[in-house]
Amino acid sequence: MRIPILGITIDERFLSHRRRSTSIASVVGGWVAIGLFAYRYFVGGVWSWDLFAVGATIAVVKLVLLTWYLLTD
Repeated sequence: MRIPILGITIDERFLSHRRRSTSIASVVGGWVAIGLFAYRYFVGGVWSWDLFAVGATIAVVKLVLLTWYLLTD
């Protein structure tokens, strides 16, 4: 399947690379948020609930989608 957009042809490899890079970026973003939360807690004694919420949201969404795709595939 080829998708023409503005004269540029996008094929399956591009879409696959975009999907994988987005997945890796979300995992890294979640780990960075949790890491910053842990750093601020252990070094400064500050509970950064916003960072915890971001990391937990990324992790929960990732696991829910993984389970959904596993069950519906």
